[in-house]
Amino acid sequence: MNNTIVGGAYPPLIPPATGTPATGTNEPGFGDVLRSAIDQVEDLHANANQQVSALMQGDRSDVHNVMIAVEKADVAFQLMMQVRNKIVNAYQEIEKMQF
Repeated sequence: MNNTIVGGAYPPLIPPATGTPATGTNEPGFGDVLRSAIDQVEDLHANANQQVSALMQGDRSDVHNVMIAVEKADVAFQLMMQVRNKIVNAYQEIEKMQF
């Protein structure tokens, strides 16, 4: 089979089994990006919990910054859940396909 198209070569249809992207670059994969995003949401949640605890113990007096941290954590969590829902929906659509 000829792997060239007029003007250049195209990558193989099946990526290599090494776990690296087919482009040969060192870019992170989908799982790595998703794991990183989840870690960021967890960090925001931990930071909000820490600030709320400090406020309840009387170590902080700036309620507005604590509320901002809580809202950031909430918005990040809601976004993560919407992304999860889209991923599940995409998986279900792929599952319905017949090959």
